[in-house]
Amino acid sequence: MKKTALKVKNNAERDARRQIIEELFYDFNTNRHRVYLTNFVRGIFFGFGALLGGTLLVAIIIWILSQFAGWFPFIGDYINQIINAIKH
Repeated sequence: MKKTALKVKNNAERDARRQIIEELFYDFNTNRHRVYLTNFVRGIFFGFGALLGGTLLVAIIIWILSQFAGWFPFIGDYINQIINAIKH
């Protein structure tokens, strides 16, 4: 019986919190078009940042591997092929 009462209480608290958050969201964002525009622009910047970050990460990894190309001859040829493909 106590478990059921505790479960009901927790569900009620969670639902109340959810309702408060939704009310705050709708109070601050009364214009849906503005919300859509904001999320669209945010998505564009997120995508651009992910693309830029991924490109930099790959470039840094290739640069680091190229520094070790002379030490490991078995992967040195492969790394040089990647570097030549990027240059051309």
